[in-house]
Amino acid sequence: MENEPVDKLLKRFKKKYERSGTLKEYRARTFYTKPSVENRLKLSRRKRRAQRANEEMNS
Repeated sequence: MENEPVDKLLKRFKKKYERSGTLKEYRARTFYTKPSVENRLKLSRRKRRAQRANEEMNS
């Protein structure tokens, strides 16, 4: 870790940062979304995810 190249260190940091969900949470908190809109978005995401999974199963 002490003698680790900068590019590897940066890559490791980016992975940790992405996995922690910090950026996702920041983007979600930058503006207010009404609970009804949030629920609609969640529903549409769920439908899309299910549709993709269904397509993969059939392929």
